[in-house]
Amino acid sequence: MNPKPKKYFGQHFLIDTHIVSRIVAAIAPKPGEIIVEIGPGPGALTAPLLLKHAHLHVVEIDRDLAAALVNRYPPEQLTVHETDVLQFDFSQLIANENTDGKFRAFGNLPYNISTPFLFHLAGFAHQLTDAVFMLQKEVVDRMVAGPDDDAYGRLSVMLQYQFALEALFDVPPEAFNPPPKVMSAIVRLQPLGADRPRAKSDKHFAHVVAQAFGQRRKMLRNTLKGLISEAGLSALGIAPTARAETLSVAEFIAIADATGG
Repeated sequence: MNPKPKKYFGQHFLIDTHIVSRIVAAIAPKPGEIIVEIGPGPGALTAPLLLKHAHLHVVEIDRDLAAALVNRYPPEQLTVHETDVLQFDFSQLIANENTDGKFRAFGNLPYNISTPFLFHLAGFAHQLTDAVFMLQKEVVDRMVAGPDDDAYGRLSVMLQYQFALEALFDVPPEAFNPPPKVMSAIVRLQPLGADRPRAKSDKHFAHVVAQAFGQRRKMLRNTLKGLISEAGLSALGIAPTARAETLSVAEFIAIADATGG
C-alpha cells in the first residue's frame, strides 16, 4: 500500500517510471561515491539507485516514511537520517567514511523549502561533487537565468557565484501523486572550484546582492545608496542608473570588493 502524501510536508511523490529512469541516468552513480538523497519519500528514486550503487544515505523528515525505509533496506544498503535537511550537516557523511572528502546529492525537493535548502547546501559546496534536483520549474528558471532576464535575481547571482548550473529537462504535474499545480524541472549544480572568481568577503558579497535586489526595479544609485556613490559605481564601469537585474556576478564581486568587503 502506497503512503498518503502529507500536505504539511509539501509532499508530491514521483510515480512516473520514465522520469525516474531519466533522473537515474542523469545521476549516473559511480562505485565508491558518497551519495545522499534528499526527501526520498516512499523510495521511487531510492530503489533504482540502489540497483546501481551499493549504498545510499537518505535524509527524511517524515518519521513514518523514514521507518518504512529502515524496515525495507538493511543498513549496509541504506543509512536513513531522520531529520530536517535544513539542519543537516553534510560534513558528517564524509567524516564517518574513508573517501576523497566529497559527496553527491540528489532528490525531489519539497517546493516549500527549495530556496532555503539551496542556500544551506551552498555552505557545503567545497565538499560537493555535484547535485541533481527536481524543483519547481520557476525556481530552476531563476537559478539558471542570466542578466537582463526577467527571472534573474538574488537566487541566480548567489548560486552562480558558486555553481555551474544546467537545466536538464521538465517534468509535468501528472508525473506526481498528487499532481502539483505547477511544472517541475531537473537541474544539475556543479561547484565551480577553488579557482573561481571570488569576493574578498563572501558575507559582504551576499549583503551587496541582497541590498541591490531589495528593490529590484530601482536604480543602483538608490538601492546601493550609503554603500557606494555614483562616482564609485562609474569608476567600476557600472552605470549608476543601471538596475541589479542587469549586473553580472563579476560586477557584483567588483562592487563588494570596492565597498570594504
